[in-house]
Amino acid sequence: MFSYCVDPKTLEGLTWLSCYVTTAKHMSFYFSFLVVVGLLSLAAPLAMAFGFAGATASRSTFRIIRSLGKGYLAMIRGIPDIVFFLFIPIALDQAFEYLRHKVLCSDVTEPIRQGNDFVVCEAAKLPLNTAGEWVHDIYGFSLALLAFGFVFGAFAGNVLSGAMSAVPKSQIETGEAYGFSQSQIFRRILIPQMWIYALPGLSNLWMILIKATPLLFLLGIEDIVYWAKELGGIKTGVYEYPHPDWRAWYFGVLMIFYLSLTYLSQSILDKISARLSKGQATMAGKAG
Repeated sequence: MFSYCVDPKTLEGLTWLSCYVTTAKHMSFYFSFLVVVGLLSLAAPLAMAFGFAGATASRSTFRIIRSLGKGYLAMIRGIPDIVFFLFIPIALDQAFEYLRHKVLCSDVTEPIRQGNDFVVCEAAKLPLNTAGEWVHDIYGFSLALLAFGFVFGAFAGNVLSGAMSAVPKSQIETGEAYGFSQSQIFRRILIPQMWIYALPGLSNLWMILIKATPLLFLLGIEDIVYWAKELGGIKTGVYEYPHPDWRAWYFGVLMIFYLSLTYLSQSILDKISARLSKGQATMAGKAG
């Protein structure tokens, strides 16, 4: 980045360090922090959407919908999260390519499953081989985002379902006495009242989601864990900037980042909780 960084072998001290921390790989390392923040910003509302749909479906009067909702909420509790994080991107990727193969390459007679191989025509591959690297990055990130949303959506659904059940039945009965329909009770009484009961569980879930972001590394995405491991490892003299094992320093930076993020999150969540609790009768008594 700097003009004096042309020959790193001639540099020393802070000058060497200033060139080292501004290399292209370090810029990717800094950008990966934005990737984590972006994942959190998108995964949280997506998980809430999945969770709300699951919680609502589990309370449906239709047996099939209720079974699907309860099955979705219960499934995550019985299977390790890591299985879903690895299975969902692979399953979605193959499903998309399978459908594209059937539509775009209908004249191909060879089976898609050939032993242990999954073979589709070139036109059906996602992304296409001619696509830019950024397309591959966005596609991989999108699959990871769906995995996070699906898994944490089930956890959120359990929290929301419990919060709905915690709303005093007397309020529901009051709505019925006033002639409210079930949909009106759901929208005007149940949903507004459930948040105070759901917030503690959702707050914990948000913290777990933050701590789960390093799983991006397992999904093949170059996140902060990948770059900390890559940049911090021993670099011999064949590299432009040789150095000993600095992984402890890089992972120390990650620790500070996650601690700062959780501290900021907790401060915001405490304020939201205080606002929702205002005038509400809770287990700790009626808040001011």
